[in-house]
Amino acid sequence: MSTAPLKPGHIGLNVTNLARSIEFYGRLFDFDVIAQEPDGDRAFALLGTDGRVQIALWEQSEGSFATGLPGLHHLSFEVAEIATVREAEATLKQLGVEFAYDGIVPHGEGAASGGIFFADPDGVRLEIYAPTGAEGAEAPVKSAPTCGFF
Repeated sequence: MSTAPLKPGHIGLNVTNLARSIEFYGRLFDFDVIAQEPDGDRAFALLGTDGRVQIALWEQSEGSFATGLPGLHHLSFEVAEIATVREAEATLKQLGVEFAYDGIVPHGEGAASGGIFFADPDGVRLEIYAPTGAEGAEAPVKSAPTCGFF
């Protein structure tokens, strides 16, 4: 394999309710539905912008995300400005989402970067952050990165 830097492709998520997840991710990130099969035993949707798939949803699971098992800890999405994090926070409040912390918090004590921490309808932990703009806010976890323990 080449030593060239890798860049993420798309994120694939197992979901319990395809329509609910399309609504959630579509509203949160203003994604278009690029392709979908909403019925049958192979229900899926491909979401993204400008024809580029960014999230693939596969309706093939039950229950909720198991945070206590090895595997994915959380998904993190970077935006350019803290104002965009605030916009996402407002959308999530409209969707009735509960947050891990109150408001925008820094990644650590004294950090400029920070964001919001929450879960999708199936319990997958998510973060939306900006590289600057969280200066002066109190970090909820003093001894470790905020994103590691929510």
